[in-house]
Amino acid sequence: MLDPIIAFFQRVFAAIGRGVGLVVAWLLWPFLAAHGWYRDRSWIIKGPILGILLLLILAYGQFFYRTQIWNGFDPAFVQTYKLDARKVPAGAPLPDQANRCQDSAVVTLAAALTDQNVNQNTWISSTLLYKVGFFGIDWDNTPFFDNKASFQRGVNQVVRRTAIQLADNLGRVRGTSGINNDLQDARGNIQFDEGTWYFGVDPFGFKTPTPSYYRAAVDSWNRFNTSLANCEAVFDSRADNLLQLLEGMASDLGNTSDILRRRSEEFNAGWFDTRADDRYWFAFGQLYAQYALLKAAHADFADVIRERNLTAIWAEMERQLQGALKIQPAIISNGREDGWIMPTHLATMGFYTLRVRSNMVEIRAILDR
Repeated sequence: MLDPIIAFFQRVFAAIGRGVGLVVAWLLWPFLAAHGWYRDRSWIIKGPILGILLLLILAYGQFFYRTQIWNGFDPAFVQTYKLDARKVPAGAPLPDQANRCQDSAVVTLAAALTDQNVNQNTWISSTLLYKVGFFGIDWDNTPFFDNKASFQRGVNQVVRRTAIQLADNLGRVRGTSGINNDLQDARGNIQFDEGTWYFGVDPFGFKTPTPSYYRAAVDSWNRFNTSLANCEAVFDSRADNLLQLLEGMASDLGNTSDILRRRSEEFNAGWFDTRADDRYWFAFGQLYAQYALLKAAHADFADVIRERNLTAIWAEMERQLQGALKIQPAIISNGREDGWIMPTHLATMGFYTLRVRSNMVEIRAILDR
């Protein structure tokens, strides 16, 4: 009685096997044809082709390593700077040390975040293979190899915003002093295009790649901090300057939250949304950098935070940032909010982004009274 059923399934599996065989044969045919052609050629032709293939294998192996290995990545790395041990705000004379002042934690962390992007790691967005893309398709439009680049750009976006505040407000006494040259140079260099390689559209137009400019910004920030420590520069840790620093960060989070919301609402492809990962990791990079710089701002503006009774709400803001940075899924999913199979990581990140922004808005309101 079971014989007809068994025979039926045998025919089904045999058909599936033939179908799989045809697909495999179709996929392998170009390689088999190329192998046959290559086998019949002389070594005058074989040699250069083999060299090019080996070069491609090495190049893509390096590309894989650069995009998948994240050196120095640690959401809690700011703890190594022991900012809580600082006794006085940035720019204030150090107790019991003649002609020595406290350097700026904000400047230190801006330099450290950029150093992590371009010295401890390769700046992915300006590498040749990243710019070439996947058979001409931008890597950001694929699910592969773009997470680290998006994260780096998120970090850099926050540092760029901070560089403007440092040059225009924090590094000078408003109305009575000029812009500090080191901070001005750092601002100009960190604003440089994120995707410049040695050559552009014009193959004969040699260019300085992006990482060189960012490294120059790190050097400028370090020089400023050295001058500040020698009491030769200014860091104006006033409440209105802290207010402007927070306004810039809150504005960026509002924009990112809107991007996450629109992507989450308009695309519900779950694990198959090829742009969800770069949206997510860009937002993660923003929060990663903001957490470090807000911890630094807490040290630089310690007197303002204490005098305005902001300690509790500032600590709550930092806890919200820490909570967001604990969410590190292996695969980013952009599912429906009421879905039960595929999660919605974009909506989750958007929720934390708005909570952090809400804390910033509340602090801004207190500072603005």
